[in-house]
Amino acid sequence: MIPGIPCTGDDRPRERLARLGPRALALRELLALVLGAGVRNRTAVQAADAVLSRAGGSARGLARLSPAAFAEVEGIGPARAARLAAALELGRRGAAESAPPGDRIRGPADVWRRVGPALRDLDQEEFHALLLNTQHRVVREVFVTRGILDASLIHPREVFRPAVAAGAAAVILVHNHPSGDPSPSPEDRAVTRQLAGAGRTLGIPVLDHVIVGDGRWAALSNEGPL
Repeated sequence: MIPGIPCTGDDRPRERLARLGPRALALRELLALVLGAGVRNRTAVQAADAVLSRAGGSARGLARLSPAAFAEVEGIGPARAARLAAALELGRRGAAESAPPGDRIRGPADVWRRVGPALRDLDQEEFHALLLNTQHRVVREVFVTRGILDASLIHPREVFRPAVAAGAAAVILVHNHPSGDPSPSPEDRAVTRQLAGAGRTLGIPVLDHVIVGDGRWAALSNEGPL
């Protein structure tokens, strides 16, 4: 149970949502509705408290938990864990879609606004590419790979094949640091050099490599020409 928040079997989040709307509900009530029913001698709200305790009591903490971590909470199980993970992913995608598909990218701050909400809370690194037209408007966002960033594991064709197919004029690379610290690593710089070189050969320049952290970002373009 979250300290300072009483929990009784009389809590009825579904009825409160119908009367007041979802914005009036506490986090634990919203979570209880996603869980859908009580589990193993707990009401749905009590089960939600147990999940929130595992997440440190915050929505950001929930976003960082994997389905396996949810399933470790007593009484949750794989099915409810999958439901929680799906609900959180819907929220991430909704946040990522706040920028129109053809939004113009003027600098790293625009990249952060576009992809930061979707990437900042992931527990693994994800590497994406934004494909731009001649006006630096996003034509397409490409998921490249998931896992530790390593130049030996990222082949330029994974970035530039879709760029050529989309007729992209330029590319911006972006990935997240689950630690929350966006400072570039030697591996980040090696990947940037590799892909920037391939882009020069193909005539599709890499304009930047933006690293997403916890509420902040770093851009390799700030260190000099790519």
